[in-house]
Amino acid sequence: MSFSMRDNNFMQQALRLAALGLNTTTPNPRVGCVLVAQNGECIGEGYHRIAGEEHAEVNAIAAVTDKSLLVGATAYVTLEPCNHHGKTAPCVEALISAGIARLVFGMEDPNPQVQGQGLIQLRDAGVVVDGPLMEEQARALNSGFVKRMEMGLPWLRCKLAMSLDGRTAMADGASKWITGPSARADVQSLRARSCAIITGVDSVLLDDPLLTVRLPECDRQPLRIIVDSQLRSPEKAEIFQQPGATIVATCNAEAAAKSHHECWVLPEKNGRVDLRALLEKLAQEGCNEILLETGATLAGAFVGAGLVDELIIYMAAKLMGSEARPLLNIPINTMGASLEMKIQEVRAVGPDWRITATPDPEA
Repeated sequence: MSFSMRDNNFMQQALRLAALGLNTTTPNPRVGCVLVAQNGECIGEGYHRIAGEEHAEVNAIAAVTDKSLLVGATAYVTLEPCNHHGKTAPCVEALISAGIARLVFGMEDPNPQVQGQGLIQLRDAGVVVDGPLMEEQARALNSGFVKRMEMGLPWLRCKLAMSLDGRTAMADGASKWITGPSARADVQSLRARSCAIITGVDSVLLDDPLLTVRLPECDRQPLRIIVDSQLRSPEKAEIFQQPGATIVATCNAEAAAKSHHECWVLPEKNGRVDLRALLEKLAQEGCNEILLETGATLAGAFVGAGLVDELIIYMAAKLMGSEARPLLNIPINTMGASLEMKIQEVRAVGPDWRITATPDPEA
């Protein structure tokens, strides 16, 4: 299927609109919509702002001043319109009622409740349906939602900070601050887009972190999870005093029953919390994207188990020496057993560098 330059331009605008909901739509996907009249004029735009509120298509229709222009118009939507009743009415019905003649979609909705049914309903109503268009970009915008719907797991993004010689903490565990203020500010954007943040009990004991979003434009706090197999987290740790919820993931049911904190008792694997079971639980709770902010041991366990989808490493221009702790604790003894990664992006963040890497599926 071939698309015109105009189609591409309007879908790009719909993707830009969808990204405006980056930090606010969870557990729903980020969706943008552009409405174009028969004369080629853009007459309305909208995006999904907050879960529970109107979807992108309805917001775009509401933005059209002269509703008569909707008859025969084309809708560019980054995700297949929904056809089921949830907290809002089906977007398919809104588009048909408005008189839309053509729909161009970015990708099909992987939600089993939709999964092509919205497109079928539109075609049955006489709407010309074209797509997918810019599917790769549309999927990347909702990588967590897509993975949760297709695999029952969230997208796990692991954030690490290291020196030029690949060290993340001194021998005594001290790690504040490896990188500069610009990198730390960039981490705030990673937290803001995440549904939950995972850390380990050792990080709580060593650093006493807050793990909160401190962006003035973001009033949502991600769920905070402490992986604490034997419930060693101090009751007065700062993480428990912050706005939003903090949950302890443990495999010690007896200790959990006595704890003053909310606990998830999860299956055990080799004497520790089963990490895959934790991610499955987060997916069941509607979490799309998870940020892992922890030390070398827990981060290495997630990476070694093949559960990390994306590594974001901030590299500072300093040397910490051979006695400092490594980036990840993964027991690899031969070159042949090394884990191959693909570098997706390298860019400067203030005086530091940000490296984004993903597992290489072809390795």
